Amino acid sequence: MARNPIQFQPGLSLPAFLEQYGTEAQCRAALYRYRWPKGFVCPDCGNTTGCQLSRGLYQCHRCHHQTSLTA
Repeated sequence: MARNPIQFQPGLSLPAFLEQYGTEAQCRAALYRYRWPKGFVCPDCGNTTGCQLSRGLYQCHRCHHQTSLTA
């Protein structure tokens, strides 16, 4: 099985991990930065404008495709 580089980061202690990712909001912000480092990009059409819906999904303004952070 491949070794997960995120799980085995040298020097990342449990307190440091909890400080960085300890809340739901912190986790969502980190996932957003990892998935879309330059801002939202629709996975269907490549459009860069969209909005966040109340259910936590993101919707493209051009094609109305909905996606989530973990999709």
